[in-house]
Amino acid sequence: MKKPNQQTGFIKTDQKSAQYGGTILGFVLGLGAGLGIAFAIAFYLSKNTPQEKPGVRAPNLPLTIKPFSAPAEGESAAPVEQLDLNKPLQGKSPSAATSDPITDLANGKKPAEITPAPKTDAVYFLQAGAFIKRADADAQKANLAIQGIQAQLSEVTADGNTLWRVRIGPYNSPEEANPLRDKLNTMGIKPTLIKSSKS
Repeated sequence: MKKPNQQTGFIKTDQKSAQYGGTILGFVLGLGAGLGIAFAIAFYLSKNTPQEKPGVRAPNLPLTIKPFSAPAEGESAAPVEQLDLNKPLQGKSPSAATSDPITDLANGKKPAEITPAPKTDAVYFLQAGAFIKRADADAQKANLAIQGIQAQLSEVTADGNTLWRVRIGPYNSPEEANPLRDKLNTMGIKPTLIKSSKS
């Protein structure tokens, strides 16, 4: 039979200390089990990383993307000027316009003949790197995107080896790519000018 405690008058038991020890033991066992499961999952994922399927190629992007807008009835479809985000806006200011074409027509002046640029069958790209791992190519593309430069990935397979190329462009001439080439050089990236056919 248990004796009452002389100071409090209550019966002293070891129930509280038993509950306290069980709580700590449960916490430690739960923490250990959780860490064990986390390590098992991390080990499984590190050994079984998703692989690219052989023979599957990255899609080739078209050289120009033309927005579609349906013309209203009676209107003919007018060509839309393509916006090149990589081309700087040098020499274009609102005050750069020398004359008003509407006023010139009203005064009887003929519009100046616009001579189209000579057409070539070649386009140029700046290649910012070629990588064995796609993750490295994606990292380079993301690095360029942070700097405001749009790049595209392309996959090439030669002699059983796959390379992921990071390319910027297309450009109509090497001179058109020079400002971006200078910017890449200041970023520590040594670009290579690649000539390709339009087809």
